[in-house]
Amino acid sequence: MDDRAALIERLAEIAAAIDGRDWETIAGAFTPDAHGYGKDGGPDAIVAQMRAHLDGVGATQHLLGNHRVEVDGDRARTLTYARVHHVGAGPMAGSFYECMGEYDDRWVRHGDAWLLSRRSFEIRIGLGDFAVLRGAD
Repeated sequence: MDDRAALIERLAEIAAAIDGRDWETIAGAFTPDAHGYGKDGGPDAIVAQMRAHLDGVGATQHLLGNHRVEVDGDRARTLTYARVHHVGAGPMAGSFYECMGEYDDRWVRHGDAWLLSRRSFEIRIGLGDFAVLRGAD
């Protein structure tokens, strides 16, 4: 598999891990000094930030597309459109929040694997109730 295909596959694995709340897989996708979702401090801080927004949410689905991939040796950048649907749970049952935007990811090759060193998501369209995004009760 070439680097472009490997990075796109990695993006799909991470999206599936988010939807499955597989925090161990998500933590393993980041370098030890990674910055993501507005947090410095590596995988533990990034996963804590994600859980603060997703542990109290019902099902989610991350749909990815329009991949643009730039590879420079052992470093890469991917820009990926995403449409993410969040189903409300608990006090937010019956509500939803859907956002469309773009992931801007920076990658570093570690052996045969690509790891995220930096991740951001710019929301361009938001529909529904943002309060659906919440931590566990």
